[in-house]
Amino acid sequence: MPTEGPNGSRTLTLSLDQYVDGVRRGDRSILARAITLIESRKAEHQAIAQEMLVKLLPHTGKSQRIGISGLPGAGKSTFIDAFGSMLTALGHKVAVLAVDPTSSRTGGSILGDKTRMARLSVDANAYIRPSPTSGNLGGVARATREAVLVCEAAGFDVILVETVGVGQSEIAVSEMVDFFLVLMIAGGGDELQGIKKGVLEVADMIAITKADGDNIKRAQATAADYSHALRIITPASPTWSPPVVSVSAMENRGLDDVWEKLSAHKKLTSASGESTAKRRAQQIRWMWAMVDDRLVQRLKSDAKVKALIPGLEHDVADGRLTPALGVEHLFKAFGV
Repeated sequence: MPTEGPNGSRTLTLSLDQYVDGVRRGDRSILARAITLIESRKAEHQAIAQEMLVKLLPHTGKSQRIGISGLPGAGKSTFIDAFGSMLTALGHKVAVLAVDPTSSRTGGSILGDKTRMARLSVDANAYIRPSPTSGNLGGVARATREAVLVCEAAGFDVILVETVGVGQSEIAVSEMVDFFLVLMIAGGGDELQGIKKGVLEVADMIAITKADGDNIKRAQATAADYSHALRIITPASPTWSPPVVSVSAMENRGLDDVWEKLSAHKKLTSASGESTAKRRAQQIRWMWAMVDDRLVQRLKSDAKVKALIPGLEHDVADGRLTPALGVEHLFKAFGV
């Protein structure tokens, strides 16, 4: 049966066994179709997708999941291109998944990502996939989490999840990875005003980018600023204190230091059992987040609720009804 891809392309749905076998073989075409199936909102596609994931689960969980975020201009794509290329040269298979809840018109920017990651886009040991958005962060987070599992089953041992948007997307990504790396721009410390405390609280490392040429001293000064800022924030991990490093993706400087610290974090948290506990907790939070999303979808799709919403929103906006009473009316119409 036909299915619609993230940019409106149409392809044929394969059988369950074809999806599973193709993903396990690392077939790029079937991997792409499997992720498109996951992203589909159609009930019949979701049913097949969940069956596929159940069969693939025994082959998942062995990758290093790394979230990468940063303010616009921090050079995320340039960093990922250089960092990912370094990892494939070391023998790793790298998948890049992008979370962008801001691009509701385009449904992701596949060509843009591949243009900005020129080396990785032609690397046989790398795979780049943005997530369609439709302005729904919850849906993007679900699809990306499940895409991580599919990429792991396909043999990718390093998964880089890039947050393209800002705000809640960073927190959502930190809930699906083992390590959260925040990229910042070199400068005189003013950038401290441009990043939320909440993002610093979930950061496992901060990398000051573009530390090259005349910018090296500014990068060092910015690194010192962030080191001081992190001292007053309680680390997310009881066994790991987030380091601050400076890197140059253009000159491939500092990338090996980033990987060494990532590897040290993995070794430390694996030995303490923290990494296993974190993933287990993430799985449970993932389940309840999906419950929340499903309930909201069911509520808004109910015929009685849909008929009631315009009038209720108007009354709440005009102050004739409190939001709490509006909720009561909605639930009453829904039969709860």
